[in-house]
Amino acid sequence: MAAPRNASNITGNYTNQFVQPPWRVALWSVAYSSVLAVAVFGNLIVIWIILAHKRMRTVTNYFLLNLAFSDASMAAFNTLINFIYATHGEWYFGEAYCKFHNFFPVTSVFASIYSMTAIAVDRYMAIIHPLKPRLSAKATTGVIVCIWSLAVVLAFPLCYFSTTRTLPRRTLCYVAWPRMADDPFMYHIIVTVLVYVLPLVVMGITYTIVGVTLWGGEIPGDSSDNYHGQLRAKRKVVKMMIIVVVTFALCWLPYHVYFIVTGLNKRLSKWKYIQQVYLSVLWLAMSSTMYNPIIYCCLNSRFRAGFKRAFRWCPFIKVSSYDESELRSTRLHPTRQSSMYTLSRMDTTTVLVYDSTEGDGGTGRKKSLSARKRSYITAQELCFNKIQHAS
Repeated sequence: MAAPRNASNITGNYTNQFVQPPWRVALWSVAYSSVLAVAVFGNLIVIWIILAHKRMRTVTNYFLLNLAFSDASMAAFNTLINFIYATHGEWYFGEAYCKFHNFFPVTSVFASIYSMTAIAVDRYMAIIHPLKPRLSAKATTGVIVCIWSLAVVLAFPLCYFSTTRTLPRRTLCYVAWPRMADDPFMYHIIVTVLVYVLPLVVMGITYTIVGVTLWGGEIPGDSSDNYHGQLRAKRKVVKMMIIVVVTFALCWLPYHVYFIVTGLNKRLSKWKYIQQVYLSVLWLAMSSTMYNPIIYCCLNSRFRAGFKRAFRWCPFIKVSSYDESELRSTRLHPTRQSSMYTLSRMDTTTVLVYDSTEGDGGTGRKKSLSARKRSYITAQELCFNKIQHAS
C-alpha cells in the first residue's frame, strides 16, 4: 500500500541502491505471479457461483461477493505493480496511476475486512437473536455501499497527495505529505487501527459469543427434532468464517508491524536486506487475496459443487448428481433446512400452549396434553401449506 522506504529518503537518492541479481528477481516474479493468477481466477469463480445460482444469493454470500470483488480487484491492479516498483525502484506508469496505486489498496482492504465484520455481525444476530428480522436484500446493498463510501473517505488523502517526481536516472511515485517527518507514520497508525485492529476486535468478540453458544450451549429458540442437524450446519459456516478472518489477520500482521517499526526507526530503511524483508511482507499481505476461494471450496459443499462445475472440463473433475442438487433452488422437502427451521420455530411456539384446566387434577392434565397435540399438528399443517404456496 506504500513505498518500501520513506519518501523523504527516496527523493534524495538518484540511483537505486537495491539492485537484485536476475535469479532472485525471477523467483519473486513467480511468487507474485502465482498470487495474481490464483486470486483473480479464484475470486471470479466465487463471484460467478453466487450470481449464477439463486440458492447462493443469501445475506452472507452477498458480503462474500463483495469480499471476492475487492480481493480480485486488488490482486489485478496492485500486486504486480507493487512488485515491479519495489524491485526496480522506478515508476513506469504515470502520475494518474500513481494516485490510483496508492489509493486503491487501502480502499480494497477496508472493504474486505468490513465485509467480514458485517458477516460476523449477521451470524451473531442469526444465532444469538434468531427471532429478530434479518437484513433484506436492499439493506444488505445499503451496508455494502456504506462500506465502500467510508473506504473512499479513508483512502482519499493518499490519492490527493500522491505525485511523481522525475530524477536524473529514475522516476518516483510517492505520497508528498505536508509534513514528511510525521504525517506518513501517523496516517499508517490510523489505517492500522481502523482497517486492522478495530474490525478484528469486533469480530473476535462476536465470534467468541457465537462459538460459546454453538459449541458450549443451546441455540435460543431451537428445540426441534432436527436441532442437531441445524447445529452442525451453523457450526460449519461459523468455522469457515473464523478461518477466513484468522488467515486475513495473519497475512496482514507482518505488513503493519513492518511500517510501524520502520516509522519508529528510519535508519532501517537503509539496511541492505530491507528490500527482501519488504518483498516478503508485501507478498504475504497480497497473498491474503487468494486464500478465501480455497477455504470456501474445502469447507463449504455448495461452493465446492460450484468449483466442480467451473472446472468440469478437466478430465479428473466429475460433477455428481449431489453436486448438481447442491446449487439448485430449494423446494419443499422434509429434509431441507429451510423447512426444518420453520417447523422448529412453530414447535417452540405451539408446544407452550397453556390450558387453564391443568391445575384440576389428572383429567385436566390429559386435556392439556391433548390440546397441545392438536395445536402442534394444526401449526405443522399450516406451516407446510404456507411454504408450499410460497414455493
